[in-house]
Amino acid sequence: MKRRQLLRYVGASAIAASGIPLASHFQSASAQSRNSLLIQYLGHTSFLLTGGGLRILANPFRAIGCTAGYRLPKVPADLVIISSQLWDEGAAEDLPGNPKVLYEPGVYEINGLRIQGVAIAHDRKGGRQFGTNVAWRWNQGGLRVVHLGGAAAPIDIEQKILLGSPDVAMIPVGGGPKAYNPGEGKQAMNVLKPKVMIPTHYLTSAADKANCNLSPIDDFLELVEDMNIRKINDNKLLLKYGDLPKTGTVIRVLSYKQALALKG
Repeated sequence: MKRRQLLRYVGASAIAASGIPLASHFQSASAQSRNSLLIQYLGHTSFLLTGGGLRILANPFRAIGCTAGYRLPKVPADLVIISSQLWDEGAAEDLPGNPKVLYEPGVYEINGLRIQGVAIAHDRKGGRQFGTNVAWRWNQGGLRVVHLGGAAAPIDIEQKILLGSPDVAMIPVGGGPKAYNPGEGKQAMNVLKPKVMIPTHYLTSAADKANCNLSPIDDFLELVEDMNIRKINDNKLLLKYGDLPKTGTVIRVLSYKQALALKG
């Protein structure tokens, strides 16, 4: 069976017209603004974001290469967003609860939630090698969120306008042929200017190093050593709007050790 047939992809018009609640505990936009946002790191570029009565799972993967040592992120979610159909960013089959899945650029309206996918090349060859990466932006738990997925091309003016000014942004920094290297990740951070930046897509001890060409997180942290950096000994980070920095960007590194690696 083809990979596309395995995924329950849903277009924007289909979701908007369905009127089917994503979750019985979904709250209005005004109620969301009073909530916090819990960000849980599941390895590589995968996160579970819980807030405003909604659970959003980003980039579930298969265990192969750089993700070989991670437990598969098969966690309950109301909505799944994927950045590409590559194995490390789009293994959305067999997830519990049969969540809705978005995978294409565009604007989606889902029971009061507005989420937008912005196309950015997945390589440094204009997308000719790995195709298009989808960066996602949405509001959840009172925070503006951007997940860049596996972006490899610089953020141009139009993409910057679409992505807006995030409160929290997940940005790849580990390099390889299909995502930002440390310098490019820093440049993307400087363009977006998020209040909180969470690095993604870097080498960890859970990776199959023989088949993973990513650099470790410290290569990126050396480039930003003059910034407010904190390594968190957990895979969870709870954010509230009132706790965000008033100026500048802080960097928070979530621990892959808590992501339940299969090896070691």
